Amino acid sequence: MNQESTEPPKAIWEEDGGKLVLRLSGNWLRGNRQEITGDSRQGWPDVFDTGKLGKFDSTLPAYLLKHLREMRPEDPGLEGLPNDLRGLMELALKVPERSEAKSSEKEPNGLSLLGLRSTAAWTSLESVLEFIGDTVLSTARFFTGRAKFRSEDFLLAVQECGAGALPIVSLISFLIGMILAFVGNVQLADFGASLYVADLVGIAMVREMGVMMTAIIMSGRTGAAFAAHIGSMNANQEIDALKTFGFNPFDFLVLPRVFALVLMMPILTIYSNAVGILGGMLVGAGVGIPPSLFFAEMLTTVDLTQASLGVFKSVFFGAAIAIAGCLQGMRSGNSSAAVGQATTRAVVASITAIIILDSGFAVLFTILGI
Repeated sequence: MNQESTEPPKAIWEEDGGKLVLRLSGNWLRGNRQEITGDSRQGWPDVFDTGKLGKFDSTLPAYLLKHLREMRPEDPGLEGLPNDLRGLMELALKVPERSEAKSSEKEPNGLSLLGLRSTAAWTSLESVLEFIGDTVLSTARFFTGRAKFRSEDFLLAVQECGAGALPIVSLISFLIGMILAFVGNVQLADFGASLYVADLVGIAMVREMGVMMTAIIMSGRTGAAFAAHIGSMNANQEIDALKTFGFNPFDFLVLPRVFALVLMMPILTIYSNAVGILGGMLVGAGVGIPPSLFFAEMLTTVDLTQASLGVFKSVFFGAAIAIAGCLQGMRSGNSSAAVGQATTRAVVASITAIIILDSGFAVLFTILGI
């Protein structure tokens, strides 16, 4: 590379006769370090002096265009620029700046950040309440004969929510029952009260662990599947096609899934309770508690009221999971990335809703003395 090509690019901002002059010199080539003197914040130059300007590539137009975007003059003059450079600038000015090309604004902090997050939380809450209201209205339309969906879709959703979930529900519930029995026996054996492991496992499974673990499993398995399925339909414009043919997408897609999960959650909860108690009974047999004695002791504590609490909560958990999954699927974007984000949000929203509902039921049951 000769000496001429390595001459550094220079930009000198100065006033001359009441006018702002930008003197450009050197070779404005990629990789050369620019030397800028003077205050470039005074505004857009009135005159350009390019008498000592050498070679240049896109580096020089980019420098000028960046300064022009910052100053935003009403009528930017290009007097003094070479014809080729003037043509590049005029062409660049005819193309509007893309919003994503702008540098990101400073991150809000303090009260601004609190306000933005509060507004976002309120908007999300409004969206959830609106979707719940639509679900209630759609259910009312169904029972009055004005909302219809295909029975095949409902039966398929029942199969996915019910029989398809049995293996993972069985495994998790069995292990949870064994863990409860192991932990309980470690503490109770010191007092010679190992028999009460049966009470611990029974109460814990039918009141909390059975329904909670089933709900969490269904959130990650079924709620995510609902969001992914409906989100993919949204991305492929299949929901728009349903509207075009006169179908109500809410009645056609959301309602059968909500009904299926609300129907199957109590059944899965009862099954989970039984499998968990079986796991605890197996551990009890290992520490010297016969299964018949284990079962008899458990029945002294677990009556019909206790056993029905988890089943009662499962109905609300199932509705929450289905609504969260369908909501995120219906509100997802039109790209594959948006479908993945909707699936993630569905799982997080479902588990969060389950924890909040369970806390509310715990307070309610405590007040009622159950």
